[in-house]
Amino acid sequence: MPNHKSAMKRARQNETRRVRNRKVKSSMRTAVKRVRAAIEEGDAQAAAEHLPAAVRLIQRAASKGVLHPNNAQRSVSRLVRAVQKLGDEKSNAA
Repeated sequence: MPNHKSAMKRARQNETRRVRNRKVKSSMRTAVKRVRAAIEEGDAQAAAEHLPAAVRLIQRAASKGVLHPNNAQRSVSRLVRAVQKLGDEKSNAA
């Protein structure tokens, strides 16, 4: 337990941030799971619909410092490539 007044305040701040970061990260992961599930099912339209929300949440997490900016950019890039690849496969099959 913190003994100094400033350490007590810092502990309160850390707890508040931890809860906020957890919520941001959880919602981001859920959005990414929706996109990945649509990709797994081969549903290009659903993947394209869920992609913007996932990208927005990933970039928001990076701007809040929950994710490293490079990590966020890499995740967005991989998601977009996967969705584009799925769309290309669908158009080639038709």
